[in-house]
Amino acid sequence: MEQTYFRKGFGLKGAIEGALAADYHSRVVDAIRGAGYELVVGDLTFKLAGEFGFCYGVDRAVEYAYETRTKFPAKRVFLVGEIIHNPHVNSKLTSMGVQILLRKPEGDFDFGAVTPDDVVILPAFGVTVQDFERLRAIGCVLVDTTCGSVLNVWKRVDSYARDGFTAVIHGKSYHEETKATSSQVTKYPGGKYLVVRDMAEAREVCEYIEGRGTRDAFLRRFSHEVSPGFDPEHDLVRVGVANQTTMLSGESLAIAAELRRSMAKRYGEAALAEHFRNFDTICSATQERQDAVLKLIGGALDLMVVIGGYNSSNTTHLAAICQEKVATFHIEDASCIDAAAGTIRFRPVGAKVEQRREAWLPRGPLTIGVTAGASTPNNKIGETIERIAATRGALLGAVVGR
Repeated sequence: MEQTYFRKGFGLKGAIEGALAADYHSRVVDAIRGAGYELVVGDLTFKLAGEFGFCYGVDRAVEYAYETRTKFPAKRVFLVGEIIHNPHVNSKLTSMGVQILLRKPEGDFDFGAVTPDDVVILPAFGVTVQDFERLRAIGCVLVDTTCGSVLNVWKRVDSYARDGFTAVIHGKSYHEETKATSSQVTKYPGGKYLVVRDMAEAREVCEYIEGRGTRDAFLRRFSHEVSPGFDPEHDLVRVGVANQTTMLSGESLAIAAELRRSMAKRYGEAALAEHFRNFDTICSATQERQDAVLKLIGGALDLMVVIGGYNSSNTTHLAAICQEKVATFHIEDASCIDAAAGTIRFRPVGAKVEQRREAWLPRGPLTIGVTAGASTPNNKIGETIERIAATRGALLGAVVGR
């Protein structure tokens, strides 16, 4: 019987290396990394975070998507949503003939065009249990690029539901990864989940656990963040904590500690193991990028530029960390910077739309920190640095040997 599910690649890395390098490599980034993550151009000093850009999971997903197109040249290839949250990478796949499957207005992905003869790529975030089953029922070839760190979270959530614990997930309920993670509980009768966006929401859950608040008020507050039929009176008696892998790691740990305190207060420290579970499901790559940016902003910087998709969770969290210490500009790519006009388009932390700012680069010598989300390719980082330098009339050709 023909194999229709693949998770381990096709052994075609050699065939796609040239295309990947052409699409995502940056000589500017290589030069800065080789110079100790610092570059001086005129009166501008660029300091690059020690960890930035594509993580292992993203690298793997993108490589696997390129391999898929090469492996099945005569077949139609579809992608469920976005492979990662970076518009350039998704656009590149589209230009290679990969068709993106979108959600219907009512919320479900539209698989109506998919036939058994087609190939469907599952994104790095994974897909819900229900969507996976729908695709398997069609009989098409599935290429699963779900990140290993996400799979690790799924294992924890699965174990919670199997043992009768409600999964309390620190994440964004609308995010594809959190949708996929929360769906894992549906494999078990009576499996339950609750998604909390931040510490403020977690504290509301803690108040209910400690006996403050009413059932009706709780359900009104979390109506879109809980599993069907959720009853806090019964479903918050035993909880296990997990998280969307790209959330602020410090906040995930603090939320777990807060929930633990409330459960101990309600049921007693001696009985805690019967009511509370917690595993460290923080992605190492997310942690490393957050740690690197904390180290970078601990030095003397005049401003910080964070590069990556506006819908990229890990990128927005990097921007939020930076904003605490230094003026920060979260941009999608180099096109946000108009070197001739000296303007920048950026998304302020917490905002929903871009803003435009004139004269964003102060006069005189400047030290500029640069980092990028885990879904941002190196060429977009290099282009941004070149564009910033060009705002001051400087060219990087000599630096990178051009």
